[in-house]
Amino acid sequence: MAYRVMLAEDAERDIEDLYRYIAANDSPANAMRVLAEIESRIATLTELPERGHVPKELMSVGITEYREAHYNPYRIIYRVMGGDVVIYCVVDGRRDMQSLLERRLLR
Repeated sequence: MAYRVMLAEDAERDIEDLYRYIAANDSPANAMRVLAEIESRIATLTELPERGHVPKELMSVGITEYREAHYNPYRIIYRVMGGDVVIYCVVDGRRDMQSLLERRLLR
């Protein structure tokens, strides 16, 4: 079964912000390369999205319905709902993930 992958508004904004940051602090070419890799990881979620693991920050508070995929150091946080995969965050995993996930997912 092929799942439909969708980006929440916050995830779209994350990707735009990530591109701008890398382009400004490294190079537009590197920004495009990183985004292509992230998009490639996201595309793999059309098949077997349940293979991702529960983020440890959510597991510690008993929330298990979210999963994550990685393109280090970036974390792609998503949820499988029926035939859909909704991407909620695409963020640098070196950030304070506990606070970020609480703000984004538990509001």
